[in-house]
Amino acid sequence: MQLSFRTLSLFCAALCLLLSLVWGLTPQWLLSFWDIEFSFAVGLVARRTAVLFGALSVFSFLVRNAPPCATRNALSLGFVVGCWGLAVLGFAEWLNGHVGPGILLAVGFELALGLAFFQTRRVSLEPETAD
Repeated sequence: MQLSFRTLSLFCAALCLLLSLVWGLTPQWLLSFWDIEFSFAVGLVARRTAVLFGALSVFSFLVRNAPPCATRNALSLGFVVGCWGLAVLGFAEWLNGHVGPGILLAVGFELALGLAFFQTRRVSLEPETAD
C-alpha cells in the first residue's frame, strides 16, 4: 500500500506527538514494556527524548503539504536513516539481552515507517508520465 506524503507526514506527526507525551509524562510505562529499570539518569534521557519527538512532530506536521522538492527529500531521507538506525539498534540490544521482547514492536514500527518514507520519496522522484 502506497501512502501519500501528506498522509504519511500526518501519521508521523501524530505518532511523534504521542511518543513525546509518553516519554515526557510516563517514561516508566514504556521502559517497563521494554524491561528496562527506571532511574534518574534514564528519566533525564527520556525527558530530552520527549523534546526531540516533539520537534519531529512539528517538522512532520508543517511539511505535510510540501510539493516534491529538495527539502521534502531531505526530511524523508532523514526519517529513513533515523527509523532504520533505531530499528537496528533496538534489534541489536534485544539480541544482546539488554532489553525485553517489547522492543520488537518498536523495531517493527521503525522498519515500516522508514520503508513508507523511502517509498514515498521514491515515488515523488519518478518522472511524471503523460496519459
